[in-house]
Amino acid sequence: MRQILRVLTRLPLPLLYALGSFAYFVAFRVLRWHRALAARNLARAFPEKSDAERARILKQSYVNLGQTLAETFWGFGASAEALTGRVAIENLDLVERFVAEGRPVVLLTAHVCNWEWLLPAAGAQFAIPIDAVYKPLRVASLDEFIRATRSRFGGKPIPIQSFLFELMRRAGEARAYAMVADQTPPRNMDKHWTHFLNQDTAFFTGADKIARFLDAPVLYVAMRRVAKGRYAVRLHVLAEPPYAHDAELDVVERYARRLESEIRASPPDWLWVHNKWKYPRPA
Repeated sequence: MRQILRVLTRLPLPLLYALGSFAYFVAFRVLRWHRALAARNLARAFPEKSDAERARILKQSYVNLGQTLAETFWGFGASAEALTGRVAIENLDLVERFVAEGRPVVLLTAHVCNWEWLLPAAGAQFAIPIDAVYKPLRVASLDEFIRATRSRFGGKPIPIQSFLFELMRRAGEARAYAMVADQTPPRNMDKHWTHFLNQDTAFFTGADKIARFLDAPVLYVAMRRVAKGRYAVRLHVLAEPPYAHDAELDVVERYARRLESEIRASPPDWLWVHNKWKYPRPA
């Protein structure tokens, strides 16, 4: 498996795009992979849009997913300079300010555009190390490959099971802690409920707790598509200490509002095949 993945990382991007287009055709047209789920998510999120509008968003989201798959394999083998040329971070000075103050930073992003390029591109451009929370893959060899490729330029993927230990061990250091925070928490885990895309939605609460524990500012990492294979990233301050004791989970709520705004601005760039609404809000 790893040998096949290594071969894919050495292919030129145009060829990988061709493979991504084939993957789109098979997933969308032939297998109809998660298509009913994605269509249902879109119908609930955008009831004001026509069926034709939602159908266009649905199709384009699969096209974008195929391109993201191609770009991910290319990015696994790309140099820091090549990635930096394709992912432009517009306001790096914001992070540099916190570095100069010796403060840790919490970075929150989502499955928008090419999220797989964010960690290596940020690692190549930030002046501090980045610890990124991730869920280990079941296949050990594949998990080892993914961790190795994601950590080439200063980013360090940390399994979610050991993240708390690593967080406590490094507390007080000027470094970044990154999370893709739009996953759905399990039923038996603490969660924050909010109205998101026209429906009650559960979010993880960890970002708020981590920010308070570290006394760290929280930034939303917004990614937008500029052209095929080229992205712009802008950092937005969601919250800064001191944190009020009576405003618990305010960070998570602000994250949900920012993410909703980003999705509404460009609906096809979010991962609609993800089952964000797995269960209803308890009465």
